[in-house]
Amino acid sequence: MIQKILLNFYIALEAVIANKIRSLLTALGIIFGVAAVIAMLAIGSGAQQEILEQIKLVGVNNIVVNPVVEQSEEEVAADPDKASQQRKFSTGLTLLDMQSIQDVIPGIKAVSPEILIETYIIKDGLRRTAKLVGVENDYFSISSFELATGRYFSKTHLIKGEPVCIIGSGIAAKFFSREEPLGKNIKVGRHWLKVVGVLKERNISTKSIDNLGIRDYNMDVYTPLKTVLIRYKNRSLVTEAMIKRQSKSIDNGEQKHSSENKGPTNYHQLDRLVVQVAETNTISPAAEVISRLLKRRHYDVVDYEIQIPELLLKQQQRTKSIFNFVLGAIAGISLLVGGIGIMNIMLASVMERIKEIGLRLSLGAKKLDIVLQFLCEAVMISVSGGLIGIFLGITLATVVSQVADIPTIITIPSIILSFGVAATVGLIFGITPARRAASQDPITSLRHE
Repeated sequence: MIQKILLNFYIALEAVIANKIRSLLTALGIIFGVAAVIAMLAIGSGAQQEILEQIKLVGVNNIVVNPVVEQSEEEVAADPDKASQQRKFSTGLTLLDMQSIQDVIPGIKAVSPEILIETYIIKDGLRRTAKLVGVENDYFSISSFELATGRYFSKTHLIKGEPVCIIGSGIAAKFFSREEPLGKNIKVGRHWLKVVGVLKERNISTKSIDNLGIRDYNMDVYTPLKTVLIRYKNRSLVTEAMIKRQSKSIDNGEQKHSSENKGPTNYHQLDRLVVQVAETNTISPAAEVISRLLKRRHYDVVDYEIQIPELLLKQQQRTKSIFNFVLGAIAGISLLVGGIGIMNIMLASVMERIKEIGLRLSLGAKKLDIVLQFLCEAVMISVSGGLIGIFLGITLATVVSQVADIPTIITIPSIILSFGVAATVGLIFGITPARRAASQDPITSLRHE
């Protein structure tokens, strides 16, 4: 039986080689179909992986509260609807808001306040701008940060606001390229901070930074929240600027100030507040309760905005999945069209080779031999087209990734799937021509002109 199959395979191979151009044109549908399937699945896998990485960056089950900075006088004058609200007083986003959220709302897993300061770093004559981020230890677990070396802040660091810091991998590489950073001091702004930990590097694409509005975490310096409030800046303290702002609200906007007071004033103690809930299905209700709580605490001034990044990203993931499914279906149709093309050409080939079929039958070949011959031809065309399609699909995915800056991931299952479908298409669509060839009458076939 194996000998018979090999013999028919050899005969089929001779027929394919004898008609190289026709075989290649027949295989084009399979080639482009397989290439499209591999390229589309690679783009889809890349998009899915990118979204998963973005979810890791923003954390899981998080509700983000961002303060809205007070508008300038020109902006208020241009928008009368907001002018009345602008004149109302609000304490801004503070640690007391965080405490209220923890006390009032059930199911809160962690709360992470953040204060961000644009500053500079100096060490050994090297200076560069950087961001100092005041956080607590919950920040690292919520954002899925891991330490490369060292440790997180101790209770003493957090309570007393000691001058310590944890640095990103980029800062470590920039300022401590020839020495171990742990235990060393680095000047951040006006103060020297002792390095107690170094974070593992996080690969963040430029697209993720733009889409999510996040920073390059590798170039940040993290210090206890209380260290920032004590040693750097505490916007909740009563200052001359706050008194002038309140005076302006009392004067109902009629009092004129110097040009230096006309810019936006950030009166919020916190620059960001991340609330992590225990269950995903409680994210939306918790966000609604947080909104009402903050509105009441801020005297009906909505000087904050609440975002749920995970839900937005999952919606984006679903949209991309549907889009990729549609593209995959289109690519599948290409394979179907390629299979129909194989069937049509094979049927035409049967008509052209009726004499050959009659000769083989008259010399003792059985109908099974004729079926195997034409099946082998169809499968050979589809398999060779599949192999060329795999190469073309991998090349296409690579070109798309480099030219269009779209992440693509070529997986072994996608290659196996597309190649298996190509072989199956050849087998299925080759059956009808093969059976038609085997059903020819030998005598009639020999007389055929």
